[in-house]
Amino acid sequence: MAKDKNDIVTNPTPSNEKGSLKKPKLLIIGLPVFVVQLVLVYFITANFLVNNTQGSINRSSVEKNSTVKEQPSDSTAENNSSESSGNFIYNVDDVIVNPANTNGKMLLLTSIGLDCEKEDTKKNLESKQIVVKDIIISVLSSKTVDQLSQMTYRDSIKTELTGKLKKQIPDAKINNVYFSKFIIQ
Repeated sequence: MAKDKNDIVTNPTPSNEKGSLKKPKLLIIGLPVFVVQLVLVYFITANFLVNNTQGSINRSSVEKNSTVKEQPSDSTAENNSSESSGNFIYNVDDVIVNPANTNGKMLLLTSIGLDCEKEDTKKNLESKQIVVKDIIISVLSSKTVDQLSQMTYRDSIKTELTGKLKKQIPDAKINNVYFSKFIIQ
């Protein structure tokens, strides 16, 4: 019986050692696998999901800066309207549009400033606010996300907006169109 007590006492010790050997193996293999999974999820999220929204925000801030830089060059190119450039700006704030071919899944949030030649033109645009917003919405909603996100295409959007506004409101003399906010999400 003495041997049985010794056997009983000695048998739990080796089984505890086997259990304790399994725990370090689990930690040595499982923990790095878990960390690798976390890193993969982080990079996938950062590169595919966050970059799309951050890219549009960064593009809009870059475009704001480039629009500010373009203003002096436009005013020097047109010597006859240098004094009136930027004096009478009609603002259309926070226009939300669904770009073409997005089925309502993407949004464009923009604020536009129309640089008018005279104060009378600005007052005229203010009185026809609904028409101005309709033209802006129709032009921007006809463009795809790829077109809207291209910096070079944005100049043609400005030209198209100016042309349609002059066609719809003939006495409106608009010097330039400025995007003060341009966010695609």
